Amino acid sequence: MIVITNYPGKAFRHGRLITKLLIFMLLPLSTIYAQQQETIPALPKVEIANSEVQTLTSAASGQEYKLFMHLPANYRATGKKYPVLYLLDAQWDFPLVSAIYGEQYYDGFIPEMIIVGITWGGSNPDYDKLRMNDLSPSAISEVPGTGQGERFLQFIRSELMPFVEQTYPASKNDRTLMGSSMGGLFTLYALFTDTELFDRYILTSPASSWDNGVIYTHEKAHAARSENLPVRLYMAHGELEGNLDGFHKLIAQLESRNYKGLQMKTKILEGIGHSGTKAEGYTRGLQHVYAKPALSLKSEILDQYVGTYRTSQGQNINIASENNQLILIYPNNFKQILLAETDHNFYIKGQFMQLEFKKEAGRVSGLQVQGFSGGEFLKKVN
Repeated sequence: MIVITNYPGKAFRHGRLITKLLIFMLLPLSTIYAQQQETIPALPKVEIANSEVQTLTSAASGQEYKLFMHLPANYRATGKKYPVLYLLDAQWDFPLVSAIYGEQYYDGFIPEMIIVGITWGGSNPDYDKLRMNDLSPSAISEVPGTGQGERFLQFIRSELMPFVEQTYPASKNDRTLMGSSMGGLFTLYALFTDTELFDRYILTSPASSWDNGVIYTHEKAHAARSENLPVRLYMAHGELEGNLDGFHKLIAQLESRNYKGLQMKTKILEGIGHSGTKAEGYTRGLQHVYAKPALSLKSEILDQYVGTYRTSQGQNINIASENNQLILIYPNNFKQILLAETDHNFYIKGQFMQLEFKKEAGRVSGLQVQGFSGGEFLKKVN
């Protein structure tokens, strides 16, 4: 133990000796560590495939925004227009949503799409303050600078969307808005004030208590203007977070309107707090807003597809009809239900597989099967 007193006695001199000894011993170690730091090569960083960053400064506000773009593979060569998902708070949630997108696309729940993650740029952006300002539909005196929601929505409408649609093969007719917490509040604000700007809305844990529940007033104003709300809407809330009563109130208010065209689904996520709602909420939200139809077809339509189809390797696949549904039967007798998207296009839920029955001269000639890794035509042999 080093003892330091207020006079230069033996203990003090002994302490100085030990201190010098420690410095002498540790100095070579620090030199070695510094040399190691210089010789260790920089390791590559983890990157998200098929992504890039754009910068867009609003002409109206002067605010710089960073756009985290996730793009379909080979999108420039396909000649297709892609649905667009506009994600709020990309500074936190872009990696999560990119991963969710990959999983849901692989499982056949959603189409290929462009993700536009919106966040704030500039030097050392204060995300908490900037998001509070831009995502709030009204100002509150306790938080100066808030209430810029309409300005931010105008930026998305008049500057961001034109930029995205001019730069990328982005569809103007298939847009989704996704946000959580204050982002969920803003998503509701966009829904009630400029409904048709987006076709699909996904939100979790909305800050519906903001400014004494001003969002309920916006919903009432929309109901007074129109009996229509022609969108797909998914809302989720954590069981363990606050303001659960406010979430139930929002659901009840929407259900009481009987809006024409509204396809709404809601869920209370068991055992989940505020920040944890996004993983499951965004996953189930994408499944809902991009849900394919499951048509009930007449037996005479289904019966024409019943038979045996042969692969290019000579294996026979059977199609049967049971309980007014088509059943795909593999050589090992494994069965899967085919759901009807149209009268000749079918799919398997939770799997990347599209099936299209082909006709020649009015008769079914075969089956085009498209999987994640490629497609094949199966000729009808019986």
